[in-house]
Amino acid sequence: MDKQLLSYFKNKRILITGASGYIATKLVDALTDVDCTIVRLSRTDNLNAIKSKAEIVDVVGDICTKEVWEQNLDGIDIIYHFAAQTSVYVAKDDTNADFQANVAPMLNMLETCRNKKLNPIILFAGTVTQTGITESLPVNETCKDSPVTVYDMHKLIAENYLKFYCDEKIVRGATLRLANVYGPGPSGNAGRGVLNMMIQKALAGEELTIYGKGDCLRDYIYIDDVIDAFLTAPKNIDKLNGKHFIIASGKGHTIAQAINLVADQAGIKTKQPVEVKHVKPPSEMSPIESRNFVADTAQFAQATGWQCKYTLVDGIAAMMDQYLAVIK
Repeated sequence: MDKQLLSYFKNKRILITGASGYIATKLVDALTDVDCTIVRLSRTDNLNAIKSKAEIVDVVGDICTKEVWEQNLDGIDIIYHFAAQTSVYVAKDDTNADFQANVAPMLNMLETCRNKKLNPIILFAGTVTQTGITESLPVNETCKDSPVTVYDMHKLIAENYLKFYCDEKIVRGATLRLANVYGPGPSGNAGRGVLNMMIQKALAGEELTIYGKGDCLRDYIYIDDVIDAFLTAPKNIDKLNGKHFIIASGKGHTIAQAINLVADQAGIKTKQPVEVKHVKPPSEMSPIESRNFVADTAQFAQATGWQCKYTLVDGIAAMMDQYLAVIK
């Protein structure tokens, strides 16, 4: 990790929501050697104890309530808002619950900042699927947003609230819309996502499955590159303020290509072949699952100097090495 970049966070007080989650735990791990204060906000008290130069303050609370924001925002310099309900299908089945999970917390946070005259930097984790199904590739920040799921619509509403409050100069902030994130968590566990699940299965010698032809394009980005983006953003907030940016590798692979890469790398690491099988897709898949997506990340790169360091092959290999080191 770049020590000069991390030095920006010295003496800062940083609030991280969804602190038990995949990206949040990796971000905390990256900041543990910095002389700062990290407030880990989670709805449960099962956060792992960690050795850290940073002061770790754990808060159990429900981000859907106004009270949790009113009690925990004083003195905060930077907010990383990762907490979310992340299932497209859960959002479709209970639209109001998804609104309460993905929109209300942002509004309550922003209103607390307004009422208490606080001006933190807010970095919000969005998703590239907010754009919807695009007609041309690559996708950049100028593409029109046309969400096709309740989940993406609510993420976009939350993002637009943040932009509005930035325009009103109540807070400073930006949304980083993430592509398909993969890679290990701090302890070497797989974390989340289809690619992570496939890597675990492949290393266990299990058969991998691909829905249909698997010919839809995806842009996979390694978790360390995502963390670098979130660490880079606050220092460059004057260039990012009130905007959204796409965080991705900028390279497209079909789902079949990605899963076959997993099988190939697992075979190299374990000296055992991994079978890949094409199966019939589920009958009720969201239309967002059949999109093609490749990003143009030039705007964020030009504003911050950030660059994606991992190719898909390198990222899969790095994750496998870390995972195998833990289970040995």
